[in-house]
Amino acid sequence: MAEAVNLKTRMPVDRWWQRLGFWLIPARCLLCGGVGQPARDLCAACSADLEPNLTACACCGLPLPLAAAACGRCLKRRPAFEATWAPLRYTPPLTGLMTRFKFAGDLAAGRVLAEVALDHWRRAPPALPEALLPVPLHAARLRERGYNQALELARPLALASGVSLLPDSLLRLRETPAQSGLSALARRRNLRGAFTVRKGVALPRHVAVVDDVMTTGATAQECALVLRRAGAARVDIWAIARAPL
Repeated sequence: MAEAVNLKTRMPVDRWWQRLGFWLIPARCLLCGGVGQPARDLCAACSADLEPNLTACACCGLPLPLAAAACGRCLKRRPAFEATWAPLRYTPPLTGLMTRFKFAGDLAAGRVLAEVALDHWRRAPPALPEALLPVPLHAARLRERGYNQALELARPLALASGVSLLPDSLLRLRETPAQSGLSALARRRNLRGAFTVRKGVALPRHVAVVDDVMTTGATAQECALVLRRAGAARVDIWAIARAPL
């Protein structure tokens, strides 16, 4: 049976090592190569170029001209998840950072993404769930990549929020073709039946699924459906960025 991970005891040691690392090797901006901000591999100018998702659909996080409780798509067909927290818009230069993190093995880029997201979280925290569950990778993809990018982002979010992390409760049953380049309908078909909840896991009533980027919402919808069938009364989505449609 999967158990919640308590990361609070690791926090003082992790921060000490991070401070030591920046003292030994000064921060450099991962985007432009210039001098980074104190204890962050991102300069102030590049940080300002990251587009916040300030006006969005509260349900699916879709960027909108004005904030709304629900966009047209969510009004027409309410998704299985309740709310989405996606503090950034998936536009350049954030797309470059995400590509480096997700496909080039650059964990430093992932750390920067988490730090920027946490800046937004501290200014306007979303409703806190009882547990965070990262979107899982299939075992074959995990061996190929060496890490699950959603889990790497979920760890600092769990630390900052004090919410329990359930890293092995949501499972991917089968390897699916890459979602990039697929239409919204093809993405939904691609993910149908791809996830399950580990046998014996007792889910709390309110959980949040953590992912790197939310594009069409197909992954979020499939995960939420599975979690609700397994007993969760409310499922939220926490993603670092939301792609405009």
